[in-house]
Amino acid sequence: MTRGTAALILALLATPAAAQIAQNSDAPVDLTADELEVVNAQCLAIWRGAAEALQDTSRLRADVLKIYNRQGATGKSGTTGSNCGGVQKIEAQGNVYYVTPQQRVRGDVATYDKVSDTIVMTGDVVAVQGKNVLRGERMTIHVKSGEAQMQTNARGRNTPGRVRGVFYPNDKQPAAQPAPGK
Repeated sequence: MTRGTAALILALLATPAAAQIAQNSDAPVDLTADELEVVNAQCLAIWRGAAEALQDTSRLRADVLKIYNRQGATGKSGTTGSNCGGVQKIEAQGNVYYVTPQQRVRGDVATYDKVSDTIVMTGDVVAVQGKNVLRGERMTIHVKSGEAQMQTNARGRNTPGRVRGVFYPNDKQPAAQPAPGK
């Protein structure tokens, strides 16, 4: 491991709340994969092979996770290497799953953007919450609020590929009985 590689890995490890994949959490992000490649010149870490990012009770899983850190000024005078800051974005590619206690979302590709605090999932997107299922081409999840939007390019009634949802109403509670004598 080169000195620059060690510096980038330390920067990745030292970044507090480097990414926010869990709603309202300052928990650390735990990354695992079969292998890790670090590209110092790009402040990029590529986690390959059943890659997974866990934070609190949320999980982002994919074949490949690319972590892009903010590029800063080069090292002090007379030194080489880059000065990488906190995480800017995470790209997830292949068999992407985003799982929280409330929902499971699957897609082909996902991008987490730290500035907007959103995860945009594209491809054949399927979101499941309880028994409810929603399908579309693109889903934008606002991590902090938990709000999401599903979109597709298909337009018009009876057009294949439109946003589609199957929702199950809540079980109905028995009506309150009037008090005796009333």
